[in-house]
Amino acid sequence: MSTAPHWDPQQYLRHSGYRTRPFLDLLARVPRLPAGPGRPPRIADLGCGPGNGTVLLFDRWPDADVIGLDNSAEMLEAARPLAGPTTGGGHLDFRSADILNWAPDETYDLIVSNAALQWVPGHTDAFPAWLDALRPGGSLAFQVPGNFTAPSHTLMRELCESPRWHDRLAGVLRHRAAVLDPVGYQDLLAGLGCEVDAWETTYVQTLPRADSVLDWVKGTGLRPVLTALADDPRAREEFVAEYRERLRAAYPARPYGTPFPFRRIFVVARKGKK
Repeated sequence: MSTAPHWDPQQYLRHSGYRTRPFLDLLARVPRLPAGPGRPPRIADLGCGPGNGTVLLFDRWPDADVIGLDNSAEMLEAARPLAGPTTGGGHLDFRSADILNWAPDETYDLIVSNAALQWVPGHTDAFPAWLDALRPGGSLAFQVPGNFTAPSHTLMRELCESPRWHDRLAGVLRHRAAVLDPVGYQDLLAGLGCEVDAWETTYVQTLPRADSVLDWVKGTGLRPVLTALADDPRAREEFVAEYRERLRAAYPARPYGTPFPFRRIFVVARKGKK
């Protein structure tokens, strides 16, 4: 069983600084785009969410024509006020789309994704079509969490599979193999003819309160559980309470805050110029 999560943009944005930092680190490694004078860059942001990361594209490419794609009506509703002309002469638009089944009908200089592909089973199957949609010299750039073996995820998975919750929640969460490691992505994309820059980073995020890790995962990884239990508020409260106690033990608060190490995987694949 799998559950398409219902998203809460406000909850997601509560930690927007830490969530956008990896995107900035990713964009800093994107090589020069093939767009030239008189033709601004054309960029697609896959899994754009509420658009807070999408707008950062204009810091690097002020005149770009950018489209943000997401399948969450809640996220797109939050993003739409950002749409329209930009101060640098670019333009931003948002559309509803399922990433895996997205069939590009235009040619792009950059296809980018920030912490979204881990939600798309089989996302690597779409790489050939995405690369076909890039101009020669264009790039596919993305980052995904690499923390599926971290306590925040293993404890959640163990709880879902426990006797108390198994019948209702078994199979709801993503599998730990939801993403590849950097070498796995490099092997795949190099085999498709790309020049690949792949790496990983562990960010030691210092969250402000004892239960901030719970607050973090409520915006992302816990969404399938919250969605599955949405029709039973009491059960949802019981699950969250038990999970909270496990997180407190795994991530003890310090006087300065709660350290929350978070591993992320980055890939920039540049298409050949011929």
